[in-house]
Amino acid sequence: MRDPDGLIARAGVRGDPDRDQHFLVDDRVLDRLPTYLDDIDADTRHLLEIGGGTGALTDRLLAVADEVTVVERDPVLADFLREEFAGEIDAGTLTVIEGDALNVDLPDFSASVSNLPYGVSSEIAFRLFPRKQPLVLMFQQEFAERMVAEPGTSEYGRLSVSSQHYADVELVESIPNEAFSPPPAVRSAVVRAVPREPGYEVDDDEFFLRFVKALFTQRRKTIRNAIRNTAHISRLGNPEAVVDAADDAVLQKRAGAMAPSEFAALARLARDVGNPDAV
Repeated sequence: MRDPDGLIARAGVRGDPDRDQHFLVDDRVLDRLPTYLDDIDADTRHLLEIGGGTGALTDRLLAVADEVTVVERDPVLADFLREEFAGEIDAGTLTVIEGDALNVDLPDFSASVSNLPYGVSSEIAFRLFPRKQPLVLMFQQEFAERMVAEPGTSEYGRLSVSSQHYADVELVESIPNEAFSPPPAVRSAVVRAVPREPGYEVDDDEFFLRFVKALFTQRRKTIRNAIRNTAHISRLGNPEAVVDAADDAVLQKRAGAMAPSEFAALARLARDVGNPDAV
């Protein structure tokens, strides 16, 4: 395996916290990341990596995959990856896409293992979730804890419901700051997401996620008041019709106590009687 510090030296770069660049340099962590796919017997024929950096993780993924696609937005680093891994590119086992992972066309992939740029980690994760492939993604620890949180806990929120709508999510490892160069100001964590259909029915994913977002903006209010106060977010034309039709026991709850299945049932009702997109 290529040495992470050697890669940084050959690239002639230094991580830049102002640009969300923290290179993972701990060999033990790098070696472990692909193994989180082994535990679920994931298909590793084509792995996607977002934020290739200097290629330390790319190198590990090439060792276990038939094909790797890496997306890197920094043109200097993209050029280095093309130079450092010229042999793998020529052999057809590596493709380097230069550009922003939020905008480029992503290939079909069998799984993703990525140390995400933390500033846009949420947006990237929710671009990957709908692809319904296994994900091993690194986030800020606090963000990861919110993804996997259960109803009734202080960490539980919109992120928890939205993530768990798409997959079984599990925090599999916490990563100390010292594993990166330069060390970030916060701890990191690895989340594994195994796609599955939710155990409840949703007629419209877009409306469901927007409705959940709306109610959590008023998480201290009862669901009754949250529905009334957030029509500008949920785009319900008739929130009062939803309140009138909903079960009183649900309306007395607060968002933080609502299980994803309860949000789904309420969203179906809201979609049926609330005239969504009318505002």
